[in-house]
Amino acid sequence: MNQNEIPISPNLEASAVPFWRDAGKRALVFQILAILIVGGASYYLYSNTQTNLERQSIATGFGFLEKEASFEIAESLINYSAADTYARALLVGTLNTLKVSFIGIILTTLLGGLIGIAKLSSNWLIAKLAGGFIELMQNIPVLLQLFFWYAIFYESFPSPRQALNPFTGVFLCNRGLIFAIPEAHSAYVAMGWIFLVVLIVGWFLNRWGYRRQELTGQAFPALRLTAAAAILLPLFAWALYGAPTAMNIPELRGFNFQGGITVSPEFSALLLGLVLYTSAFVAEIVRAGIQSIGRGQIEAAKAIGLRPGQVLHLVVLPQALRVIIPPLTSQMLNLTKNSTLAIAIGYADFVAVTNTTINQTGQAIEGVALIMVVYLFFSLTTSVFMNWYNKRMALVER
Repeated sequence: MNQNEIPISPNLEASAVPFWRDAGKRALVFQILAILIVGGASYYLYSNTQTNLERQSIATGFGFLEKEASFEIAESLINYSAADTYARALLVGTLNTLKVSFIGIILTTLLGGLIGIAKLSSNWLIAKLAGGFIELMQNIPVLLQLFFWYAIFYESFPSPRQALNPFTGVFLCNRGLIFAIPEAHSAYVAMGWIFLVVLIVGWFLNRWGYRRQELTGQAFPALRLTAAAAILLPLFAWALYGAPTAMNIPELRGFNFQGGITVSPEFSALLLGLVLYTSAFVAEIVRAGIQSIGRGQIEAAKAIGLRPGQVLHLVVLPQALRVIIPPLTSQMLNLTKNSTLAIAIGYADFVAVTNTTINQTGQAIEGVALIMVVYLFFSLTTSVFMNWYNKRMALVER
């Protein structure tokens, strides 16, 4: 450096750079502009909506939830009548959505996993049947499948007076599958609580057995003990309460059956359509996850004498799950969101009940907001659980 040159401070050089050429300052300006634009748009939409509502004399707020609903709901997991409030009606719709989503996710996972494994079978016929199922179900829109199954249930089965009676206390007609259930008794409540406690204890016992095996190398039959206790202890409680055997048998009264429990055609068609459609995608996810495992590991497992079932359970699936779980979570979310198509076949899910509420009260904004919040809760809950499970199943590298 020339002795006559004056050294320039780095701070002076940074301050001499125009702000539009400074990436950090530009980013800050763009973020402020984005916030102002979003805030201005939100204020405009809010003020415009309020003005239109006032001009049309439409009340806002959620006070309508305490008013009488004045409409019936075909099926409900809890007691409900037209004299109940809109809030209870929406609760009924929420529970109906949870019912079909929960059962659907379980059946979809089982069926999709089975078909995905079948597609990799060395048996030519099984592999081709699994592949044909996947291609067929993936390429038929789910709404069309719902219409198809709904028509099958209504057109293929007789009226209640000519209902099929394959077994005592079981009837099949165009009103659904009606079958007998045990009459309410305190014994069944005790059995349910005992079964739940056994499962919780069995979970802790399994964790203890796993740690014991890691330390000592000795396996502990936690699963078999839990299964035996889950069967024997509730039966023992049932015997202590007098072994009740009374059944609530359905009977034809008028134009429909009374008593027992009914699985409606709407619920059956919705569940069947969602499960068959989504399981085709789950099967491909399972197939891809299994094929992601190196062939050498499978051959090594067979070389040490493991049977095919043991290879799948002990070697393949534990590693394949880290590939399967993330896309499987997306399919579970899709099934829950696709359940909103229930309105097309008359199943009283949350969207259907909310639409009826909106038509009667005119509270469209509040109704749509409730739909968004409820399905956001369903999706986030599913995602949180699956992300937790994904972390539990992740392989720990050393």
